[in-house]
Amino acid sequence: MALPKAHRLKLRHDFNTVYQRGRRYHSQNLTLVVLKPNQETRSPDVAASPPTLIGISIGSKVSKRAVVRNRIKRQIKAILRQFLPTLRPGWKIVVVVRPTAVECDYPQFLQELKKLLIDAEVFDGHSGRCVL
Repeated sequence: MALPKAHRLKLRHDFNTVYQRGRRYHSQNLTLVVLKPNQETRSPDVAASPPTLIGISIGSKVSKRAVVRNRIKRQIKAILRQFLPTLRPGWKIVVVVRPTAVECDYPQFLQELKKLLIDAEVFDGHSGRCVL
């Protein structure tokens, strides 16, 4: 199952903006590039805030086989779907998969993504903790 349409980062222009202006956080198998929402355009009403947009980038260097790349994307999407309720609104996030990720399994992706999102302060709340 994919991410909800409202939370998908789809356009090349949006990906490029996140790559150019975003801040990077690295782990062994993933790189997280996050772009904070503009503070001046953000309204105080949380309900009116735009949703967090998420994209996944996985190149053929990770694996030549599309089956392998798609499996990794499905696992990352499933993890991000779990985290959606705890993410701050208005952020743009790109998850870049590194070639070493071929040997990873779901629990390792879960652990790495959780740590990266906490480091990037994307989780809602001041403590940076995710309730999962």
